[in-house]
Amino acid sequence: MNFNFRKQFASLTLLFAATAAISQSPQPVTLSADLHQVKGSVSPTLYGIMTEEINFSYDGGLYAELVRNRTFQDNNNNPQHWFIHEGAAPDATMQIDHTAGPSAALPLSLKLTVPTASTKDAPGIENEGFWGIPIRPKTKYTGSFYAKTDSAGPITISIVNNESAKVLASTQTAISGDWKKYDFTLTSGVAPVSANNRIRLAAGKTGTVWFSLISLFPPTYHDRVNGNRPDLMEKLAAMKPTFLRFPGGNYLEGDHINERYEWKKTIGSLVDRPTHPSPWRYHSSDGMGLLEFLYWCEDLKIQPVLAVYAGYSMRQEFVKPGPDLDPYLADALDEIEYVTGSTATKWGAQRAKDGHPAPFKLTYVEIGNEDWFDKSGSYEGRYAQYYKGIKAKYPELQLIATMPLKEMKPDVVDDHYYRTAKQFYDDVHHYDNIDRNGPKIFVGEWATREGTPTPNFGSALGDAAWMTGMEKNSDLVIMAGYAPLLVNVNPGGMQWETDLIGYDVLTSYGSPAYYAQVMFDGHVGDQIITAKLDGTAPRLFYSVTRSSTSGTVYLKLVNAASSPQSVTIDLQGAPTVSKAAKLISLSAKTPAATNSITAPNNIVPVESTIATASSHFTHTLPAYSIQIIELKTK
Repeated sequence: MNFNFRKQFASLTLLFAATAAISQSPQPVTLSADLHQVKGSVSPTLYGIMTEEINFSYDGGLYAELVRNRTFQDNNNNPQHWFIHEGAAPDATMQIDHTAGPSAALPLSLKLTVPTASTKDAPGIENEGFWGIPIRPKTKYTGSFYAKTDSAGPITISIVNNESAKVLASTQTAISGDWKKYDFTLTSGVAPVSANNRIRLAAGKTGTVWFSLISLFPPTYHDRVNGNRPDLMEKLAAMKPTFLRFPGGNYLEGDHINERYEWKKTIGSLVDRPTHPSPWRYHSSDGMGLLEFLYWCEDLKIQPVLAVYAGYSMRQEFVKPGPDLDPYLADALDEIEYVTGSTATKWGAQRAKDGHPAPFKLTYVEIGNEDWFDKSGSYEGRYAQYYKGIKAKYPELQLIATMPLKEMKPDVVDDHYYRTAKQFYDDVHHYDNIDRNGPKIFVGEWATREGTPTPNFGSALGDAAWMTGMEKNSDLVIMAGYAPLLVNVNPGGMQWETDLIGYDVLTSYGSPAYYAQVMFDGHVGDQIITAKLDGTAPRLFYSVTRSSTSGTVYLKLVNAASSPQSVTIDLQGAPTVSKAAKLISLSAKTPAATNSITAPNNIVPVESTIATASSHFTHTLPAYSIQIIELKTK
């Protein structure tokens, strides 16, 4: 090959490469939205939250209790997470006692035997908490315990650092006689923030002490007694949810019928709550009971979506429709009465006795959970029996089926989706052509499952793409709740990968997918605007909504491609558009980028201004980005 030919060949090669690059680079597209064409109404309850006891979401998570295994139910023979502190009395012992408990619900206790007393370093019992007991400076902690003793004397309650053995907070109370509840407070000094601590209850006199229901709470959200962690509640509040679906999915059903969520065993005093095993391989304290869920809704000013047990548990145990199911239906009716009944009703009066005289507003009740797993095919009959029974007493309630039905049309049907980002991209038009004559759709559980323990930015892109599809069809899709909501990131704290919010005992963080939720939930109008995309951009997703009161138009734009994308925005039917538009952007350099407990703010929304907005302007989305443009129109 001579030199000139090689030169010409090289030039042609470069030309072909440049042509190929041009053909593969994103082409400009136009997003046209006709403000005169309102496709439908955005559901006022579109975005909410779904919760259940998984990944230590309640115990060791949102529920602020710091003592782990406080009633010794985790293992009947071994006081897990409890240790003997011998102090100056090496002959002190502890063991679970099956014969002495403070109530019929709590038959176990931890028996501390002290043959030799010591006032200088008294023997006692210690709890390691949920991966530590957190301490913050100058903070008040409230606690209590039940105890009985054969020898009256002092009990010293302390928070002690694991490494230095330094006492960070301490108080003392005297105990005597048979079972009684003892309250105490602890106030920390100027000690630094730490989690590497334990709580100790030490006996200063010889004899035997039986302990049960040992509890310690830090400050809680809205100062609720038996309340929730402030940092996690604040993150949930920032999502601006409209509902809470509870008490959970699998947690509602249990592995077996006798392990289901029995709401009547979760109300009233903690000493009368027997606790129960959860399907996620740890024991539930049931401190987060039915009324606590309702308080959670009250604190966030959102409505409850109550799921009631409907006769199916996950190990293929089910109750036949008919007389066998009647007691379970009756229990569900009692539960609804507890939530909504006046104080003149039996269960409304019980709610008032428990501390909340006013009834709660309830619109939606879900009958069971994921009953497509029931191989017996009994759900059609079970749902019909519940539907008839509940509607007879509460005709105004909207009842949710957990699977499509053949024999009747439910008010709402619950769809669940756990997918990859690509699967969501490919199915973003899923609800475009669904029959609008009903039933309505509740996307009760959904998530892009990429990243661990919390979603990476690729998941956030998949989520955002799917949310544009739900928004455009929110005349049909009336509610949607990401799941799972929470995960304890400590070793052993996670049973399900890819969870929205991560935390340890001290701190918490939002994943990129969390911030996508915050952006979407907080910036949506009440009208679905007819819009279309002209041009080819396979990884570009959008939705357009408008506020009928303010005239603000919300453009949601998702660029899941690896290159920037130019988009011409064409607003038809807008007499004037303010030149200054708010731009909220969430982006990353790669889909694998993420947040973590040690780097919580790698990916967070950034607000800026587009200074040249109009009814017709061009905007460029960065690669791997989720953006919201707020346009003020008149």
